[in-house]
Amino acid sequence: MSDPVLIGVDGGGTRTSVAVSRGGAIVGRAEGPGSAVRPGRSLVSATTIADTVRRALSAAGELTGDVLVAGVAGAGRETEARELQQALRGEGIARKVVVTTDIAIALQGALSGGAGIVLSAGTGSIAVGRDAAGTEYRAGGYGWQMGDEGSGYAIGRAALGAVSRAVDCRGAETGLSSRLAAATRSEDFNALVRWTATAGPAEVASLASHVLAEAAAGDAVASAIVHYAAEELAQLVISIRKRMEGDAVPVALSGGLLNDATFRAAVQARLAKHGLTVAAGAVDAVSGAISMAAGLA
Repeated sequence: MSDPVLIGVDGGGTRTSVAVSRGGAIVGRAEGPGSAVRPGRSLVSATTIADTVRRALSAAGELTGDVLVAGVAGAGRETEARELQQALRGEGIARKVVVTTDIAIALQGALSGGAGIVLSAGTGSIAVGRDAAGTEYRAGGYGWQMGDEGSGYAIGRAALGAVSRAVDCRGAETGLSSRLAAATRSEDFNALVRWTATAGPAEVASLASHVLAEAAAGDAVASAIVHYAAEELAQLVISIRKRMEGDAVPVALSGGLLNDATFRAAVQARLAKHGLTVAAGAVDAVSGAISMAAGLA
């Protein structure tokens, strides 16, 4: 009997990552645009995921997989998860399809079933912990209207607000004004206002990298935004640790925003003040999805 073809999907708000495994080895990978699922938009997410999966399968020399596990942002709501699972089954890309959350596969990838806390920050933000008894705890992850503190969206939104305050002389002058105009290809402030009128959460979140760069260049306003975001993310972890029983547990950091070395260090420093140690290395959420798929094969 041949080895099963396993497919792992990490679907975030900005990027979708897919890996195909056969015989314990990764034999194909592909990247695509964001596929976070939103109410009533499951088919859109499914199309993005399926297109990315087909490219990864092609790289692996396969047409379909045996088991696909997709960890997708927004899939924590039962309705969206069920609709997305049905849509992905209809794509015919795998014999068995399971949809879970992006944080669930990050937990698996970082902790391999053990106790610990994973903080994920990309377009949105969330922290999830698991104690030695297997009980899970959650903080954040309520979307851009109700939460996502410290996320890429929160940083981008704060930067846009800082630019508007500077124009009105309600806030300090900042290099963010010219940097965000260039990032959005806005010829002036009015054009930037027009850009915001149609920009979605992922587009606003894309501004975070420019804010981090401006902070690194010494801009006081950008630095304040970044420091506040780091504190907000640390508080998500701290709130979970207070609720967990037992000995100290490792903290793993996941998500594109925390790939920035300076920002990651800022979050680590705040966690260290509370006696929390961050595990070295980045979390490979896709490997967590592959691991979950292997258990279902």
